[in-house]
Amino acid sequence: MVEKVAARRSVLYLPANRESAIAKARTLAADCIILDLEDAVQPDAKPAARAAAVAALAAGGWGERMMLMRVNAIGTPWSADDFAAARAAGVAAIVVPKVGSAAIAAEAVAAAGGTPVWAMIETPAGVIAAPQIAAVPGVTALLAGMADLAKDLNCRPDPARTPLLYSLSAIVVAARAAGILAIDGVFTEIRDDAGFTAEAEQGRMLGFDGKSLVHPSQVPLCNTVFSPSADEIAEAEALIAAYEDGLAAGRGVTTHAGKMVEVLHVEAARRLLAARRPGGQPAPV
Repeated sequence: MVEKVAARRSVLYLPANRESAIAKARTLAADCIILDLEDAVQPDAKPAARAAAVAALAAGGWGERMMLMRVNAIGTPWSADDFAAARAAGVAAIVVPKVGSAAIAAEAVAAAGGTPVWAMIETPAGVIAAPQIAAVPGVTALLAGMADLAKDLNCRPDPARTPLLYSLSAIVVAARAAGILAIDGVFTEIRDDAGFTAEAEQGRMLGFDGKSLVHPSQVPLCNTVFSPSADEIAEAEALIAAYEDGLAAGRGVTTHAGKMVEVLHVEAARRLLAARRPGGQPAPV
């Protein structure tokens, strides 16, 4: 099930060997920080990056941010040492790239030794196996890796990510079926705030809980998109109040704003309100 934590709207990748980026991240309002040992680090720099990530975690100063480490993929020369370092450092979760099957997910969970695993879905095989990957005990989130997937598919995504919509929805469906988090992929045009916002809004529309980020400037934009607006909060509170008034009055059917209110609507409203509350979990209906 989804961890009982606050909302995971903004998930920022940081190259673990960039001291300046790590220092700045302590001042950002990101919900999650991923210290990256994989794509952001050249092969000859990986051991040093691993040591830097451990040192950054030990130094503290991260407040309530969820701290994660992205290890190198299962089967690479660095993977075993990365997993060992992440376990010893006490990260909240280990991000594992190139998870293409339930067997790889299970291997990652075993290597994590009890630390939750966030599995990256970034290959065609991963998309096809997403339901089985999400169902592996110990996997607590699926992360979309659309850059690698687009390369493997030989597709040319437009601003609406049209060729990737099937894969994005497949990831959300698999995560929801397993009761775990779904995190959208990165937007790499770091100077295009309008483009980022549009893609983040699409991700929220598709059902993602948050979005992975590659630049500090994207954090406030992401938090805004994945937080309920004032109007949404007011509507959710009014719907819940109408439902509770109906229960108290013994009415079998309750309406709000001209529409029938069912338990599923109340659950959705409470889930929306939970995104702004510590603990991140709605009260039971």
